[in-house]
Amino acid sequence: MTDLVVHDAAQIVTPTGSDDGSAPSHGELEVIENGAVAIEDGVVVAVGPTADVTRAHPPENAAESVDATGQTVLPGFVDPHTHAVFAGDRVDEFTAKLAGASYQDILEEGGGILRTVRATCDAERDELVANLLDQFDTMLAHGTTTVEVKSGYGLDVETELKLLEAIDEAADQHPIDVVPTFMGAHAVPEGADTEEYVDRVIEEQLPAVADAGLAEFCDVFCEAGVFSVPQSRRVLEAGQELGLTPKIHAEEFERLGGSQLAADCGAASADHLLQATDEDIEALGEAGVTPVLLPGTAFSLGAPYADAAAFEAADVPVALATDFNPNCFSQSMESVIELACNGMRMTPTAAIRGATATAARAVDRTDGTGTIREGAPGDLAIATVTNYQHIPYNFGVSNVQTVITDGTVVHRD
Repeated sequence: MTDLVVHDAAQIVTPTGSDDGSAPSHGELEVIENGAVAIEDGVVVAVGPTADVTRAHPPENAAESVDATGQTVLPGFVDPHTHAVFAGDRVDEFTAKLAGASYQDILEEGGGILRTVRATCDAERDELVANLLDQFDTMLAHGTTTVEVKSGYGLDVETELKLLEAIDEAADQHPIDVVPTFMGAHAVPEGADTEEYVDRVIEEQLPAVADAGLAEFCDVFCEAGVFSVPQSRRVLEAGQELGLTPKIHAEEFERLGGSQLAADCGAASADHLLQATDEDIEALGEAGVTPVLLPGTAFSLGAPYADAAAFEAADVPVALATDFNPNCFSQSMESVIELACNGMRMTPTAAIRGATATAARAVDRTDGTGTIREGAPGDLAIATVTNYQHIPYNFGVSNVQTVITDGTVVHRD
């Protein structure tokens, strides 16, 4: 028996791609008018015009069916960059930023990441799990079905493991597919020497994380005043030796060379890239590193957006992500799509691709995640619009009404 049939949709929208699930060249989407999707055992088994799909998979014979008349069916959104596991908030710093304080100013006064580190170290794991489950609920309601979550608010072995254990426990309790990333090299602890702390990340934290089997990726904040390119290289190469795929925060406030390092290391992604040059973009493209742009971060900082047009001109597809954290407090990939279009001047087509298939590449998901095609995971977001372009056009609201993961309806407004 078919588990689920979604039928009579105004549009089925999916990035086109090769059989291995990799994203193709920039900006391709297939739009099926009056479309349907059938899912069995959590996997898409048919997609196409409603008449064709329902002939082979009658909705009345399915365990569940969804009438999507007047609605648009998209792949569940993939959010490939978040710092969603933490305690406390920094809402007062939001007001300080509005008054002119910079990110670095707040950090120098004991705020920023280190403030969240203190709150997170003091929190019990159960509190972190409960917080994370609340964030997952909000993400899911906005159509996200796959999310990457980084550690990094611990900065010592015990707390970094606590964070990764909280991510693992929350993942077991929630329908969202969770991708765990270790980021002990997120900041330098108060009073610590940077080089000595890098040694501790490599000699203490990374082996413990690898032994616990709690992370897929290793990330590092390669930035002036945080970790240099040589220090970042040491962390990422040590992680690779232990089986963790590299990721990197690169060229956010200053251009240090993090993009070139990502290319050298064969990183899955290089993220932020507000200061990336044409040379950086070319290096990322040639190395197959997925650029991840975070328009919500630029918006929250009042900073210029990344130059999405430069990536498009170089035919290097970009992924999009929320960067959800206490300094960029938005869990919505719908909002990210809106900012990508209205702030970075991306087309709706490119933004939808960036939030689905290309985002899946940034977390090494090559099973069809981020697409709607035969063999892909049955993860769908159904929006109350007749055309996918209405998602960024109708900004400031949630257009997603129904969310499906592995062929099961898990959210419905």
